[in-house]
Order: sequence, then structure tokens, then C-alpha cells
Amino acid sequence: MHTYKVCFLHFVLIAFKLCLYLPMQLVNLRERVILGIDPGTAVMGYGLIKETGPRIELISLGVVKMEHLDDHALKLQRIFEKTLSLIDQYKPDCMALEAPFYGKNIQVMLKLGRAQGVAMAAALSRNLPICEYAPRKIKQSITGNGNATKEQVAAMLQTLLKFTETPQFLDATDGLAVAVCHAFQKIELKGSSSIGGGKKMKVGWAAFVKDNSERVSGTVKPVKKSR
Repeated sequence: MHTYKVCFLHFVLIAFKLCLYLPMQLVNLRERVILGIDPGTAVMGYGLIKETGPRIELISLGVVKMEHLDDHALKLQRIFEKTLSLIDQYKPDCMALEAPFYGKNIQVMLKLGRAQGVAMAAALSRNLPICEYAPRKIKQSITGNGNATKEQVAAMLQTLLKFTETPQFLDATDGLAVAVCHAFQKIELKGSSSIGGGKKMKVGWAAFVKDNSERVSGTVKPVKKSR
């Protein structure tokens, strides 16, 4: 019960941050499509969102199943082709990936690293900016708890993005979570480990308030989230 209270409070904080972010975006509502990918050699999850000012909405999410492929090279080829297909179909402005977690099995780490690498190669072939985030960072951004379960992350995403469909695999919401995590970085003014080098932004909510005092004064109107 305590965990769910923390998730609810985190959701309220996110909504409050979105409201504070609104004044600047009323001047110039810039749209951005983000592709999020959770690379894997058995199942690859992906999610796409559209960011318009402080609002984000779901475009698509799904999985790429590769259990039927025995050859590891064929799995990598499938990841490359599907990632390229998603980029060509939805024309995202950037791609965010979940970084492989460190485990005891070096062979698993090697395969996950290859899966991430071919997804990156697909993005780079289309000159798409890339960022990667650790699993704990993604969970923290979505639920406020770096140790949240996949089910808790999925439930929070359903609340934030107003969708009721239950994905066949939680890998789909994992991919979607990466995209949402990346969208939140601009709002929270937190840096990420961007590939190819990028401007490192100031970290933390306190830094945002300090550097944007004009945005936190005055009347704040609630933002209606679009579907």
C-alpha cells in the first residue's frame, strides 16, 4: 500500500510540474515524437509518444517477438529491420533506449549489448539522436520508485497516457516507459547519457525553480491531458 501511495504522490508531482511548464510552451508549442525501445533478443518492446508542449500522448506501442529464431544473427537482423521500419513509419525526432543492466551472466550481457547496438545503428543510419537510460532511472522517472515492478510501471503509464489496452507483454510498456522517461527529462531539466555528445542540463527540481522563478509565480491553471 505504501508503494502505491508513493506512486500516486509522484503522479501528482508530475502533473504539477507539467502545469508549471505550461507558460513557456504557450509561446511556442513545439511538437516532438519520441521512440522508446527496450532491446532484447527474445522480445523487443517499443513505444512512441508525441510531445506537444507539456502534454504527451500515446501514438503506438508493441513488441517484436524473436523466440522462433534460433540464429542470434537473425535476431539482430530482425531488431535492425523493425527499428528502421518504425523510424521510417513514424518519423520520430529522437530515440531513447533502455541500457542493458549489469548481471552475472556475461553471455546474456553480450547479447543484450548487441541488441542495443543494432537498434542504435538503425537510428544512426537515419541521423536520429539517441539517448539511453538505466532501468532504475526509468522506473524512478515514471513511478518515483527506482525499484518499482513492471506491473507498477505499466499501471502508471496507463494513468498518464489514458489508455486501457493491456499489452500482451510487459516489454511493450517497458519500451513506452523509456520514451516517457526521455520526455520528462526536458521538464525536470535533468541530463542524460546522450550518444554522440549533448548539452548536459542542470539536474533536479530545485535547480528548475531557482533558474525559472518567473514560471513558478502567478496563477497556475491545470492542464488537460489529450488522448
